[in-house]
Amino acid sequence: MTLEGSSSGSPVGMIAGNGTFPFLFLEAAAKAGLRVVVVAHEGETDPAINTLGFPVRWIRLGQVGAIFDTFHQNGIRQAAFVGGIKKPRLFELRPDWKGMMILGRLARYHDDEALRALATEFEKEGITIEPSTFLLPSLAVTEGVLSKRAPTQTEEEDIRIGREVARIIGPADVGQCVVVREKVVVAIEAIEGTDETIRRAGRLVGKGTVVVKMAKPGQDLRFDLPAVGPETIRVMEEAGSAVLAVEAGKTLLFDRDQTVSRADASGIVLVGIL
Repeated sequence: MTLEGSSSGSPVGMIAGNGTFPFLFLEAAAKAGLRVVVVAHEGETDPAINTLGFPVRWIRLGQVGAIFDTFHQNGIRQAAFVGGIKKPRLFELRPDWKGMMILGRLARYHDDEALRALATEFEKEGITIEPSTFLLPSLAVTEGVLSKRAPTQTEEEDIRIGREVARIIGPADVGQCVVVREKVVVAIEAIEGTDETIRRAGRLVGKGTVVVKMAKPGQDLRFDLPAVGPETIRVMEEAGSAVLAVEAGKTLLFDRDQTVSRADASGIVLVGIL
């Protein structure tokens, strides 16, 4: 996707969350010659983002009006949400009047519903929200086995079960990860996140678990895509997990070479599924 900013010289906005994704986004923007104005979240975004040479405004979670003000002051017409927000932080939400107005319209505080409502407000302000991967399409996992080891027949069956369960719970916006062992669903992700779900499964049943991570049905590709990387594999090693199956085309794979190498060194299967 070609942004207006790449031809007209107008900057692009980034609403930054946690993790490495905001840094990868800025690296890609620099290579593409794009100027970026960053809005970062206190307690979520890595403070090192201040060192990369891009203008950064720090806000508290829920200060929507501050985002709009910053982007209008800098002539932003297109922006992206890059990086996640830990769900427990939502209980610390202190929205400004604009944030309260958006939340007040929601029937329930589901991620996608809230983010779509937020995107609608951006559009009313004349700012288009782009998919977070528009500068980095290669981050999406491809279909097929990425590791040296392929899943066994038993593991394939556990992947199938995990996929089915993930698609059932997806519309409820409970979580994106299901852990299975020997046809038994061991753990389902909730507010604790994927890493803690994997650890919990390991504590419950020991080694050999199969981790399945899927996007929600109808997932809005602008927001909250599932993501895995070297840290995911490290947690799986800790928990004794055997397989990581993620939805191809809708899951981000950070540090691909390092992630695959670490999986291979531990005998963990890494596979993209549909």
